[in-house]
Amino acid sequence: MELVDLLATLLRPPGAGIHLVSTGREAQAALVRRLAGAARDEEVVPRWRAELGRAAGARAVLLGVPSDSGAGFRRGANLAPAAIRERLLETDPGWLGWARAAGLVDLGDVFTVPQLLHDEQLAPAQLEACRRALYPSLPPDQAAALPVSPLSIAEHALRAVLQANPAAKVLVLGGDHSCAWPAVAALAAARPGLGVVQIDAHTDLLPERLGIRLCFGTWSFHANQLLGRGGRLIQVGLRASRHDRAHWESTLDVRQLWAAEVRRDPAAAVARVVALCRQAGVREVYLSHDVDGLDPAFAAATGTPEPEGLALDTVLSLIRALGREIGLAGGDVVEVAPDLAPTPAARTTTLDSAVASLRATVEAALGATP
Repeated sequence: MELVDLLATLLRPPGAGIHLVSTGREAQAALVRRLAGAARDEEVVPRWRAELGRAAGARAVLLGVPSDSGAGFRRGANLAPAAIRERLLETDPGWLGWARAAGLVDLGDVFTVPQLLHDEQLAPAQLEACRRALYPSLPPDQAAALPVSPLSIAEHALRAVLQANPAAKVLVLGGDHSCAWPAVAALAAARPGLGVVQIDAHTDLLPERLGIRLCFGTWSFHANQLLGRGGRLIQVGLRASRHDRAHWESTLDVRQLWAAEVRRDPAAAVARVVALCRQAGVREVYLSHDVDGLDPAFAAATGTPEPEGLALDTVLSLIRALGREIGLAGGDVVEVAPDLAPTPAARTTTLDSAVASLRATVEAALGATP
């Protein structure tokens, strides 16, 4: 299957990754038209397929993963990819034109079955049933080669893009933090020397959680294993853990800067992260930003907000320094849960923080500013 056909089969246009048939459908359709620059629904798919045709030559690709099946406590991050894109257009109506000129292609959204997480969890009968639902127009032998769960679909799509375009930067809008795994897995296979810098209040370093191998609390453990340990995973902003820094660094060979340390001297912390990347021989960084790494003053609309977090300016400085000094392979913004905001103002502030992080990551990855 050609790349455009594969992506159009696996994904949906930007903003359309959540299956709706009544409640919310009109608002979703309006956003999808706006993101496509279309006046009518019938124009959306042709415009989107034309955009997908640019993926093989893109400097960067953006993928929405509207899934919170990998979350733990309070849910709602499935609404974030649409909300972040919408806020981005509200604050910068020229964003779509700038992004296109800069070489960024929005691949759209993973079409999410909300009850699923990863194909490794599914029995053959369930895989077959979901394939019939997701790929009804394909012959069974072709459908049998395609994934059905959000994380599996995202990884399949990103691997296909990187096979055609190995130098492309990869950007992800989650979704819960398990949505970082597909990007790291796809990039690690295509780009030797990858490292991960994770901004987070939590370590996410469990080998499994309640028997589940890949979810919001385990993805970092498996990313660290995939990267070969050796300090190639650097975690910044931690402050909620059953174990201290010495435990994690000694047992898993990660590197950590806890929030209190960063808050005392943000500039020194940024310089330390860059130095740690160099010490580990990292050639490119994937920057994974869980918004609960920020203080709730900047991101209260998230599933597990933790007090005494990082300032937004510190995070933006870190992103820019990594892009300048090491180079970004891409990054994500995850765990934004718009409807969990305690006030309307907190919702707006969180989305503005997510937009700022996304823009900084895009600009640092591409070496371009609007």
